[in-house]
Amino acid sequence: MAETMKSAIFESAGHMAIEDVPMPRIEKPDDAIIRIVRTCVCGSDLWPFRGINQSAEHSQNSGHEAIGIVEQVGDDITSVKPGDFVIAPFTHGCGQCRACRAGFDGSCMAHDDNFSMGAQGQYIRFQHAQWALVKIPGRPEDYSEDMLKSLLTLSDVMATGYHAARTAQVKPGDTVIVLGDGAVGQCAIIAAKMMGAKRIISTSRHDDRRALAAEFGATDNVAERGDEGVAKLLEISAGGADAVLECVGTDASFQEAVAVARPGALIGRVGLPHAQQISGEGTFYRNIGVYGGPASVTTYDKNVLLDAVLDAQINPGKVFTNTFELDEIQPAYEAMDERKTIKSYVIVEH
Repeated sequence: MAETMKSAIFESAGHMAIEDVPMPRIEKPDDAIIRIVRTCVCGSDLWPFRGINQSAEHSQNSGHEAIGIVEQVGDDITSVKPGDFVIAPFTHGCGQCRACRAGFDGSCMAHDDNFSMGAQGQYIRFQHAQWALVKIPGRPEDYSEDMLKSLLTLSDVMATGYHAARTAQVKPGDTVIVLGDGAVGQCAIIAAKMMGAKRIISTSRHDDRRALAAEFGATDNVAERGDEGVAKLLEISAGGADAVLECVGTDASFQEAVAVARPGALIGRVGLPHAQQISGEGTFYRNIGVYGGPASVTTYDKNVLLDAVLDAQINPGKVFTNTFELDEIQPAYEAMDERKTIKSYVIVEH
């Protein structure tokens, strides 16, 4: 293997760059080295890019979504081998602890280093690979670009949207409100439909995002915000949703989720929290539950989502509305920051 590779670097707020960095190496027996074929920019990557989250200048990119080819494995790895085509989830569960066995591998009890970094590059060292990696049948060249896009969503956003619906316990016939029209919110709509929701209300102010939400299964859309938006959501949902999927992470979005949930409803919370406060009184008198956190990516992929994508039951890859090369990482971030694209798809290897 070469000594260096191309990787995106976080230079400072608003600035990404591509540099030559040392090639990752096997450091522990449960490591795998993956040659990345496709990666992308996540909405959570925008927090440091916008200067909201403080990240060190000239540091590793926060990218955590990838599909690729296994190049090397540590001595403890028997589940995958060099040459396997895999989904590299952003979570690294063990599959054996009580949390993983209960279906919450996003909060694995065995690992402190449970999340990926540095996936916007040519290679990644994937830690705790034995159970967490998900094998895809065949090779990348066996699939259309559209299918590769859908497979890439299984490293994070489709599983995260599914987690929102699962933790909100969406049931057949439910009325569901989805807060957030980014890739996770769009995938939450797919998941709510998979679980049998009868009415799914999206909350987009952008025509392209509203149209995609409708294609994925949204039956209604409320573009208004603030008190006007809450009033309209309550009207359409006949007094409040059976489940609310909070896919933004801001305090305003969470407070709206509480306001539009019917008594006894659950909020599935997957937006990365920022300056967020949970009011005990606000949820107490209406018996509203708040549930959610990092998605159970490997569990969902292995049990449900990979087959759903391969069988063309769902097509979450449509959230990628612009494509970039790795050396175009700056415009890939800018396009998402400026809401010119729902999610930026990055081709690393042709």
